[in-house]
Amino acid sequence: MAMSWLYRRLLRPALFAEDAETIHGRTLHGLNWISRHPLACEALGAFLAAPALPIELFGLRFPNPIGLAAGMDKLGEAVPAWAALGFGFSELGGVTWHAQPGNPPPRVFRASADQAIVNRMGFNNAGAGALAQTLSEWRARGGWPNHPVGINLGKSKVTPLNEAAADYANSFRVLRDLADFFVVNVSSPNTPNLRQLQDKTALDEILAALQTVNGGSAKPILVKVAPDLTFEALDEILELVGPRQIAGIVATNTTINRPATDDPAGRRAYAETGGLSGRPLRVRSTEVIRHLYRQTRGTLPIIGVGGIFDADDAWEKVTAGASLVQVYTGLVYEGPGLAGELVRGLRQRLSTGGFHELRAAVGSAAIQPQRI
Repeated sequence: MAMSWLYRRLLRPALFAEDAETIHGRTLHGLNWISRHPLACEALGAFLAAPALPIELFGLRFPNPIGLAAGMDKLGEAVPAWAALGFGFSELGGVTWHAQPGNPPPRVFRASADQAIVNRMGFNNAGAGALAQTLSEWRARGGWPNHPVGINLGKSKVTPLNEAAADYANSFRVLRDLADFFVVNVSSPNTPNLRQLQDKTALDEILAALQTVNGGSAKPILVKVAPDLTFEALDEILELVGPRQIAGIVATNTTINRPATDDPAGRRAYAETGGLSGRPLRVRSTEVIRHLYRQTRGTLPIIGVGGIFDADDAWEKVTAGASLVQVYTGLVYEGPGLAGELVRGLRQRLSTGGFHELRAAVGSAAIQPQRI
């Protein structure tokens, strides 16, 4: 708690005085330096390490259920540092087959009063081939983390929708052996028409192409969904779980909806085009998690993301049906001690609730009462 207090009171005001994307870049540059110096990485881990709260999913062992969400480290710049910061897993990307600059800046906007961010980055990245080279270098250096690493796959902007399946498959082909799981991102609002790929027929084609490449290696493939989908649309995606061997759902991406606010800076941020993340997304993302858990009767693993700032938020996601959770905007607002604080808070809530392990708490508040 002391670390978060210091960050919020001393460091965050200075950081927030500058452009959001500029600060993001400087932060990644610093974490890249730490990642390349084992002693610095060990020191960071000694200060910010999280206690153990293991769970097994997808045939993988997660040291704890708190993960880094996609978008924070698109280029794999700080792969070793995320474990040192206490994360139980990390999701890199989004990455596309073709390198692309993304949308023109400015493209990240803070609504600080609401603890929210609006972004329209547009999958800016160096391409799947470049990420593959970076990950290979981390492995060669002996810097691979002791937690599962996932990769978020997006569609290249220049690729027509009717060629999307091949685009995703090309990225997966060069990255398949370099990560532990993969997430199909068809829900970002910042690539034109991308969300149309959440349509069952289009998504089926993408997943079929990926599973053809997957072959015998059988890497877990998850799907990331938008919070703006109806429950009926979500149910259609669930119909592909068996036929296309979807390993899990990431719920949710950013939203195109905007909350009401009286804050002038917030109104300016909300007037910008892009996806909204942060505290205003918490309730809707939890609703989606709860629906997915109920519809699958808890048989499909869910990674919950959206508006997680403290242990109460993480516990809400877990008891709604999420086996793992991820943070992004919460990390920006709460600082580098967040992962450890969330794990400690979850351990306390498990003890108070009489749960002997994390898995026992998953979905415990989503179970519908029996009708009499």
